[in-house]
Amino acid sequence: MSRFELKLPQMGESVAEATLTSWLKEVGDTIEMDEAVFEIATDKVDSEVPSEVDGVLVEKLFNIDDVIKVGQTVAIIEIEGDGPDDEEVAVAKEEEEVPQEAVAALEEQMVGAQETASAPAKAFSESDKFYSPLVKNIAKQEGISVAELDTINGTGKDSRVTKNDILDYVENRASGKSATVSAPQQAAQKQEQPVAQKTTEEKPKAAPVQVGSGDEVIPMSRMGKLISQYMTASLSTSAHVQSFVEVDVTNVVNWRNKMKNAFEKREGEKLTFTPIFMEAIAKALKNYPMMNISVDGDNVIKKKNINLGMAAALPDGNLIVPVIKNADQLNLVGMAKAVNDLANRARNNALKPDEIKDGTYTVTNVGTFGSVFGTPIINQPQVGIMALGAIRKIPSVIETPEGDLIGIRSKMYLSHSYDHRVVNGALGGMFVKAVADYLEAWDVNREV
Repeated sequence: MSRFELKLPQMGESVAEATLTSWLKEVGDTIEMDEAVFEIATDKVDSEVPSEVDGVLVEKLFNIDDVIKVGQTVAIIEIEGDGPDDEEVAVAKEEEEVPQEAVAALEEQMVGAQETASAPAKAFSESDKFYSPLVKNIAKQEGISVAELDTINGTGKDSRVTKNDILDYVENRASGKSATVSAPQQAAQKQEQPVAQKTTEEKPKAAPVQVGSGDEVIPMSRMGKLISQYMTASLSTSAHVQSFVEVDVTNVVNWRNKMKNAFEKREGEKLTFTPIFMEAIAKALKNYPMMNISVDGDNVIKKKNINLGMAAALPDGNLIVPVIKNADQLNLVGMAKAVNDLANRARNNALKPDEIKDGTYTVTNVGTFGSVFGTPIINQPQVGIMALGAIRKIPSVIETPEGDLIGIRSKMYLSHSYDHRVVNGALGGMFVKAVADYLEAWDVNREV
C-alpha cells in the first residue's frame, strides 16, 4: 500500500489560494479516479476537485472554511501497490509552502501593472511571518510596510493574516480607527511612512447609506464581493476606452435560419449565433495579434495561443468566464460544441478549474438581456473585451446600382473595451471593424 497526496490544483491566473467549502468524502470512503473529493471557492469559480487515483480517503488536512494555497496537500488517499520509489509518500504538513518559483510567478500575475502604485518600506522576505501573495498585493497597493503588516492580528490558521484581516485594517486606518495595533505602534508607523499614510487617508470614501423602515438589507454573496473587488481593481489598472461599430448581420441571420434545423439533426447541437461571433473574433485576433496580449509591468506579453473567454451566467445571477482554448483552430462545428458544452456546465456549476484559466480575450453577450450595446470591464490581465448587442430589425439604407433604397435589415452593435495603456485608438477601432467586416461578408451559401 502507498499513500497519494491530493493537492489543490492551479485555479487560474491571479489565483494563489482557495477556500475549502465542503468535503464530499469522509475518512474511510472508497474513491474512484476522477470522483470529486472536496469543493473549493475562489473569486473566479466554485469547483469540485476530483481524485487523480483510485483508493481510500485516510486523512483530511484541512477543515471547511480553511484557506488553502495552490499546490498544498489537502487530503491523503491510500492506494493499492507501491509508489514510484516503493516508498510511502510523506504526509504533507500544513506549514508546507508552494515552491518559491510558483509563489513568485503567482505574485507577478496578481500584482501586474498595479505593482507600481506603492511599495512597502522593506522587502517581505525580511519578515519571519508568512503572507499570501494576495495579502502582499493588497499591502503594496495600500502602502503598508512589512513592519506595519507584522502588527496586524491574523484570524487565519496559525494566526495568519487573511484578506479580510488586511482589508478591515485598511478600512479602520482610513477612518482613523485601529483595533489591531496599539497607539505607540500607530505613532511609529506614521513616522515610518507618512507618504503612504497620507495617500490612504485621501482615498474617497463611499457615502453612507441610510436604511429606512421597511428596507431589506441583503448581504452580498462571497462570490459577489470578490467580483466587486475584481471589477474595481480592473478599472484602477487599465485605462478603459470603448469603440462601437454597427454591423449588418442580415446574411448571418438568414444563413443560420436556413441551417439550424439540419445542423441540430446532424450534430445533436443547437446552432446559436454565439459560435459564429466567436469564430469572427478569433479570426480578427489572428490578424491583429497585438490585441492578444497582456501587460507585465513595463513589458507586453504577446500570447501564442488564442483562448477566448465567454461570459456565462450562473444560477445565482453572477457571471463566470469559461475559456475556449485555441479557438482559432476550431471549425464552426467544433466552436458550436465547445460553446454549448461550456455554457451548459456553467449553468450547472460543473466547470473545472482548468476551464476558466488562461483566457487571452473575452466576449460577453449583452444582447441576451435585450441590451443594444454595453461598455464591459476588461477581464484582467487581458487588454480587451467585446460586448455583443441585441440583433434588431431596423429600416436601413441599401445601396444598389439603381440607387439607394430603404429596406429592413438585421443589425447589431459591437462594443469593444480596450486598455489604452497599450492599445491605441487605431488598433482598437481596426480590430472591432475587422470583426464587423467578417460578419457582413458572411457567405449565405456556406456549408457546415
